[in-house]
Amino acid sequence: MDNTELIKLVDELRALPKENEYVEFKSGNATTNERFGMYISAISNAACIHNNPFGYLVFGIDDATHAVEGTKFRFQKRKEGNSELEIWVRRLLYPSIKFEFLPCDYEGHYLEIFKIPAAVGEPTYFKNTPYIRFGSSLTELKKYPQYIKVIYNSQDDWSAKIIESATINDLDSEAISLAREKFKEKMAGKPFFDDIDRWSDETFLDKARITLNGKITNTAIILLGKPESSHYILPGVAQITWKLDTEEKAYEHFGIPFFITVNDVLKQIRNVKYKFFPRNQLVAVEVQKYDPEVILEALNNCIAHQEYNYNSRIVLTEQTGKLIFANAGNFFEGNAEDYTTGNKTPKKYRNRWLAEAMVTLKMIDSLGYGIHKMYKSQMQRYFPLPDYSKSTWDEVVLEIYGHAIDENYSKLLIERKGDIDLTDAVLLDKVQKSLPINGEAARKLKQKGFIEGRKPNYFISAQIADITDKKAQYTRNKGLDTELLKSFILKHIEIHGYATRKEIDELLLDKMPDYLDERQRKKRIDNIIQNMRDDTIVNLGTRSIPKWVIKKD
Repeated sequence: MDNTELIKLVDELRALPKENEYVEFKSGNATTNERFGMYISAISNAACIHNNPFGYLVFGIDDATHAVEGTKFRFQKRKEGNSELEIWVRRLLYPSIKFEFLPCDYEGHYLEIFKIPAAVGEPTYFKNTPYIRFGSSLTELKKYPQYIKVIYNSQDDWSAKIIESATINDLDSEAISLAREKFKEKMAGKPFFDDIDRWSDETFLDKARITLNGKITNTAIILLGKPESSHYILPGVAQITWKLDTEEKAYEHFGIPFFITVNDVLKQIRNVKYKFFPRNQLVAVEVQKYDPEVILEALNNCIAHQEYNYNSRIVLTEQTGKLIFANAGNFFEGNAEDYTTGNKTPKKYRNRWLAEAMVTLKMIDSLGYGIHKMYKSQMQRYFPLPDYSKSTWDEVVLEIYGHAIDENYSKLLIERKGDIDLTDAVLLDKVQKSLPINGEAARKLKQKGFIEGRKPNYFISAQIADITDKKAQYTRNKGLDTELLKSFILKHIEIHGYATRKEIDELLLDKMPDYLDERQRKKRIDNIIQNMRDDTIVNLGTRSIPKWVIKKD
């Protein structure tokens, strides 16, 4: 890489919200040789667990601000005893990994960059110990056997592994029959379509890529296995837990065959009607709280992308206004936002055999398109978009909303649905949820006049309020003009003959800016009344129980 490419790489790393398990920034040169070797091991292992081909250790960047400071660290001049540091470290790394040393001149600041390949098939050791990073903490990998297992299986597809002792008799005949029907729907128009009904079950299962050369795979057990066959995948767990977390509490576990039981989970969801009342329509718009296809897509994504080596169940929590899906393992390639447009197709998969079988059986959409489908459905039904913001590095958490967060946002989607594309909807959805948006997104929205404010306190701007009829929300942010508030008081007196202080408070308190607390709002009402008493109104009551009337000439 030349210096221009290195500067671009540094800027990409600095753009991260914070350093992570496989990207470490160091300022100064306060790192021992021993710790340097530990970092190489830890970053290599973390990159593997996070499915990134490389991790990075960068000297000369402040880890808190990501400011470029430069460094006095000199890798090639360091010694360990009589040996050069590079030779000493490389000799103690096992298996041997070819990390690259990349010095960089960043606008006069000297940086040292280390590009570290991910561990492959086994952990990377330094001095016979493998290390890992959690956030900015460096620790021994042996404390976390589940992650060691992930690294050892990083070159294997768990879902394609053959279970030698299992036979087709361990599969559910009803599940096989229903799977064949879905396979036929998927293969309509194919040259072999008319032959599908004549295939034996063994032939069908091989053609559908569920079994492998007639052998039962983990995929076959998960999708079509009899409930009593779950022991074949131990210590792995194939189970979905539905939890009701409202004023009522309940739960139920659902096991294999997932091809059938996933529909039983769907039946548990309380899916009532939800009404919106657009300003420019006389009839309410009525939709279901949840789109059944979105629920199934989300559930089946959990099944397809679950990290079964974590020996953990999938959990679906039903709350009053949302569904929360959680499955073990991080996003295998990229993050949720990469897939919102439907244009990205992942190059690798955690459970490729399982995912492709589920596509063949129409359980999930074409690979890489399911998230886009869920976003489009929520947008077309006027609800907040799917939210992955609570995901962690070892768990994917998806929230599907069945209620409006901001009624005005939903009314915008109804009344102006032809003017807003999915990209704008995603960014405005983040603003309504008070979720962070990056600098590029903020600039885009500001250029369109959609948002105001400074990071991280953005809010819908006056211009978008005018364009989309979101005047009510903008007014709550800014508050009503003082003269307009005075007119409310005068109109009340005109209708009722007088106004008490209690009536004035009830009239004006909810019309004050959202950022004022109750004490501040009442103080502002005091000031308005004081201003009006000089030339507009007069108190005919007492000081403690005022009775304001319009002053006569």
